[in-house]
Amino acid sequence: MSKFECTVCGYIYDPDNGDPDNGVAPGTAFVDVPSDWVCPVCGATKDLFEEI
Repeated sequence: MSKFECTVCGYIYDPDNGDPDNGVAPGTAFVDVPSDWVCPVCGATKDLFEEI
């Protein structure tokens, strides 16, 4: 699964880790992350992430 980077702050979403503090379980592909999820660092919306 691909990693995605926040274009605002540089946070890397790694599907192996997910974002359990914000309700995204480890192993969740970015495409399956809820549309209302935001960057846990800066609050950017999901559409501001790019595949790396």
